[in-house]
Amino acid sequence: MNKKILNLAIPNIITNITIPLSGMVDTAIAGHLESELYIGAIAVATIIFNFIYWNFSFLRMGTSGFTAQAYGAGNEKEAVRVLFRSLLTAFTAGLLIIILQYFILRLAFFFMQASPQTQAYVGAYFYIYIWAAPFVLGMYAMTGWYIGMQDAKTPMFVSIATNVMNITLSLLLVFVFHLELKGVALGSALAQFLSFCLTLVLWNRKYSKLKKYISLNAIRRLSEFKPFFKVNSDIFLRSLALVFVTTFFTSASAKIGDTFLAVNSLLMQLFILFSYMMDGFAYAAEALSGRYYGAKDYNALMRLIKQLFIWGIFLAALFTILYALFTDDILQLLTDKTSIIQAAKCFRIWALLFPLAGFAAFLWDGIFIGITASRQMRNAMFVAVAFFFIFYYGLSPALGNNALWLSFVTYLAMRGIMQTILFGNIRKKIGF
Repeated sequence: MNKKILNLAIPNIITNITIPLSGMVDTAIAGHLESELYIGAIAVATIIFNFIYWNFSFLRMGTSGFTAQAYGAGNEKEAVRVLFRSLLTAFTAGLLIIILQYFILRLAFFFMQASPQTQAYVGAYFYIYIWAAPFVLGMYAMTGWYIGMQDAKTPMFVSIATNVMNITLSLLLVFVFHLELKGVALGSALAQFLSFCLTLVLWNRKYSKLKKYISLNAIRRLSEFKPFFKVNSDIFLRSLALVFVTTFFTSASAKIGDTFLAVNSLLMQLFILFSYMMDGFAYAAEALSGRYYGAKDYNALMRLIKQLFIWGIFLAALFTILYALFTDDILQLLTDKTSIIQAAKCFRIWALLFPLAGFAAFLWDGIFIGITASRQMRNAMFVAVAFFFIFYYGLSPALGNNALWLSFVTYLAMRGIMQTILFGNIRKKIGF
């Protein structure tokens, strides 16, 4: 079982580790430009796009779960249909996002009260990167499908290529063509377009035998979309709640001041780094749990869960040690602003709590997606969000910025606790 987990997890870890590194490079580029407001602008723009794209994360999650179950049942025709339903949804949503871009940004600024200067920089970034929306969402669909097909190597190759292009183009446009923040945005947008083209080429080469199952008639059968949207509506609500927490986190940071916005943005990069590492195992959980669930091999499913949590505890301990030893060094890589680094040191204790508080939530997310237990995953998220706001509003008058971090860590822990309870109910209902 460990071999199967690692065969999927390691390529996914390599895939995912490049994503936060790319984001860190964007932050680092902004941190070495003339104004420190660029750091906050990148953070706010990232939150806006996270709010947009994470709400469509069902395109990856739902696609992965349904594809893995089709793979486990040996139904290649259904696997291809799942992909086309997801791609059609992705490009329709992407075009709508482009059409509504002005109103999306105005609405974001209404809720996120950053300074006027920061808003100006955010707008410069936003109106360029927004044109990548169809390709970002299309990549969600393609990545989920590859994972469901037990193929982690193709997304790994595409992700590495994407992030190399992103970093190279951003550095070129910023430091050679002197486009500053606009260069970061344009480099990221071009990289997303090129990566989607690349993944289509690779699909055509690797899965050409599945072309015989491509049929527009399958897409026209609206009844076949019902299970897809039923599961994905729950994942959408779960993702909306998740994005609401992260958006509120950045908004609350901005209200405290530009310095705290920059500090919290830098510390959040540490959580993002850990989260993408854990997502490597969560993606393996999606593929394998969906495969065993689709084949009705419940004994293998339980063995998988046991091994996943052994790996999760190990990684949580490892990252806690790494952050205890090297948090200051990481912060110095992200920015050369001494005042920001000194302010961040007062809150670095929270970086030590991310891994142990959050690892279970990532693993359960993968398992629940694989077995398409979307309603339970949604309910666990709702409870965790409620705890976040109860702690924040109850403690912020006394603890200030520490209350924000304490609420976030509690929210992570409650997700894992609630999902553990709900999985027990699923076992009783199914009888395994």
